[in-house]
Amino acid sequence: MIAVADELATHFAPVTLAELNERAGLLTRVDRKYLLPATELPSVLAALPDDTQALEIDARRRFGYRSAYFDTPGLDSYHGAARRRRRRFKLRVRTYVDSDLRFLEVKTRGARGTTVKQRFPYAGSDDLLAPADTELAVTALSRAGVPDVGRHFDLALTTEYERITLLLPSTGSRVTVDLGLTWSLPGGTALSLPGRVIVETKSDRATSPVDRLLWSLAHRPVPISKYATGLAALRPDLPATRWCPVLRRHFADPETSRS
Repeated sequence: MIAVADELATHFAPVTLAELNERAGLLTRVDRKYLLPATELPSVLAALPDDTQALEIDARRRFGYRSAYFDTPGLDSYHGAARRRRRRFKLRVRTYVDSDLRFLEVKTRGARGTTVKQRFPYAGSDDLLAPADTELAVTALSRAGVPDVGRHFDLALTTEYERITLLLPSTGSRVTVDLGLTWSLPGGTALSLPGRVIVETKSDRATSPVDRLLWSLAHRPVPISKYATGLAALRPDLPATRWCPVLRRHFADPETSRS
């Protein structure tokens, strides 16, 4: 399926990273996620608008990502998502594998359900936040109105996948396609979903053309969080009512692999 996605992505005109960020940076945005069988991805990509562009860097259009998610000892980030708290947050170190660029990212909720992402250059460890980086995260959370969660964050989960990023110039919206999804706990327990892809729409408005396309193909948004849903799948001791339908339908699939 990755090879098929690569082939389809070559049909789109290229866009550089600088152009993408200028035209659709979208650090404050409306996100919708769709978890699709990988076999249905070609029909979605083939139906995108003719002016769709694909991010291209050094002749590549598919890029490796690794995200190390940090949480408090009480898993405030996880429980905030599970209970849909207004002031929930995510804290991660995002690594762009192909370029070895890394950022400390703080994601919070803005007005009307928007996602607000703050990012800072990062040179520390993927396993442990240095005191200066912890203070940076705490300050960002405080400014976003997140209640005090202390100053202790531990590595809770690592995700890895490959991503194709698309731009829809007419609306300034973006679409990402994540393939080869894997999750792993610090102790080494891992899970992968080779038969699924996550398509995410990112727009500054209520709906994007790709949302309407997906709806017309009978795909609906699902409440999936790479961090929280992945942690729930690997740790059945955690409350996961919000993600039970997703876990039953997709993570219990025979193609799901655990190690």
